[in-house]
Amino acid sequence: MLTRRGWGICLSSGGFAIAGRILGIPELYAVAVAALALAGGAIAYVRFWPWQVDAQREVHPPQVHADGSSRVELSVRNLDERPSPVLSARDPFDEGRRWARFRMAPLEPGELARAAYRLPTSQRGIFPLGPLQIGLTDPFGLAQLTIESAPRTTLTVYPRVESIRPLPQAQGADPDGVTGRPSLAAGGEDFYALRPYQTGDDLRRVHWPSTARQDDLMIRQDELPWQGRVTVLADLRASVQTPPSLELTLSAAASIIHAAWRDHRQFRLVVTDGTDTGFGAGHAHLAAIFEHLAAADVHVSGQLSRAMTVLGRGATSGGVAVVSTDQLTDHDVVGLGRLPGRFGSVALVVIERSAWDPRAQGQKSREVPGLRRVVRVNASQTFGVAWDSVVPARPGRLSERVSP
Repeated sequence: MLTRRGWGICLSSGGFAIAGRILGIPELYAVAVAALALAGGAIAYVRFWPWQVDAQREVHPPQVHADGSSRVELSVRNLDERPSPVLSARDPFDEGRRWARFRMAPLEPGELARAAYRLPTSQRGIFPLGPLQIGLTDPFGLAQLTIESAPRTTLTVYPRVESIRPLPQAQGADPDGVTGRPSLAAGGEDFYALRPYQTGDDLRRVHWPSTARQDDLMIRQDELPWQGRVTVLADLRASVQTPPSLELTLSAAASIIHAAWRDHRQFRLVVTDGTDTGFGAGHAHLAAIFEHLAAADVHVSGQLSRAMTVLGRGATSGGVAVVSTDQLTDHDVVGLGRLPGRFGSVALVVIERSAWDPRAQGQKSREVPGLRRVVRVNASQTFGVAWDSVVPARPGRLSERVSP
C-alpha cells in the first residue's frame, strides 16, 4: 500500500530516531514521529475514503496489421452516492514494458467519463493489455490503494501486407487437383449438392423435398464450385533467418495469402517447423493464418526438403510460393528446382541481405535452375515491386474485398 516515497519516509523516520539517540537531540525524535504519523495518515486516507467505480475497456480493432491504427476506449462510471476523489488509472501493455497512465477528475454520482489512447502497432506480435488498474493516492503520494477494474485482453498485430497480384492460376485443376472442372448439361435433373437460399438465387432451383425437411429454402447446386489453390511455404529456419529478414519473410507470406483470398482462391500456409494449416477460404481461415504469422518465430529443427514433401500430398497441381532468404543451401536449391514438375505455377521469393543491410549492396545471390519466377527482394526494390515485376498481370479486374 505504501509507495516508494512512503517507504522512504518510514526509513527516514527510523534514521532520525537513531540520529536523535546518538546525538542526543530530542527534536529529531519529533521529526521521526511526525514522519511516521504522516505515513500512517496517508494509509488511513486511501483505506477509508469511500469510492466505487466501474470501468470498461474496448480495443478498436483488436486485430490490426503492422503500422495500422488501433486505440483503446475507456469508460469509467461513479457507482458511489458521493462524488469520487481524484483517481489514477494505469493500463500495462506488453507485460508492463509500456504503460498508459492518466488522472481522472472527480465524478458526480452516476457520472460517466471517457478516455482514449492509441496502442503501438509498429511491431508484429500478440501483445497482452491490462489488467486496468484504478487507484486512489493520498495528496502527498505516500500511499496508494489500487483495484483491478478491467480484465486482460490482447492486441494482435499482423505482419505488414502489400497489395500485389495473385499467383497465376494453374491450368485445368479441380479442388482436389486430380480432375477437370465438373459441369452439368443444361436442364439436367441431377445435382451435386444442396445449399441454403441466398438473396438473388433463382427460385426455380429450390429443392422442395429438402426445403420441407429442413424448414428452410434449400437450393440445388448444379455445378461443383471450383476455386484455384495457392500454397505458401514460409522458410523460418534459424540457419537462414535473422530478425530483420524474418519480418520481411512473414510480410511477403502474408501478402501472397492475402492476394489469394482477394482473388477468391483456396489458400494454405506451410512452415518449415511442420505447421500445415490445410486449404481453406474465407475470412476466418485468413484471420487464423494471419494470427499464426503474428506469433511466428524462427526454429532450429526442420528442413526445407521435408516441408516441400508436405506440399505435394494429394495434389500435383495448383500454385505454390516459397519465401526464403539468400542463405539457401545447395540441397535446398536442388529441391526448389524440382517444384515446377509438381505444380502448375511456382514462384520463389528470395529476401536478399541488402534488403535490410545497406552494407550488403552489390552482393549477388545464387541462381535457382529450373525456376522461371524468382522474386528477389533487395535494397533496390521492395517485395511488392519485385513481385509485380515477375508475376504477370491477369486480364480483367479483381473484385475488391476488405482486409480483416
